Amino acid sequence: MTNETQTVKDEPRLKNYRTAAAYLSLSEREVWRMGKEGNIPTIRIGRSVRFDVRDLDEWIEKQKGTSK
Repeated sequence: MTNETQTVKDEPRLKNYRTAAAYLSLSEREVWRMGKEGNIPTIRIGRSVRFDVRDLDEWIEKQKGTSK
């Protein structure tokens, strides 16, 4: 296992608005809006909202084909 693989594995899979926004290079407000509109799946844990990094990666891949 490489150091890069180890680093990725140590990262939390669920991200809050702030860390999801940083991951996507977007504002927290934009990530909040996208989650509220259902553009990115959210996970509710009590009153907290989290984003699964796999869903974020999938969203990134989908965006690659939509630019015109």
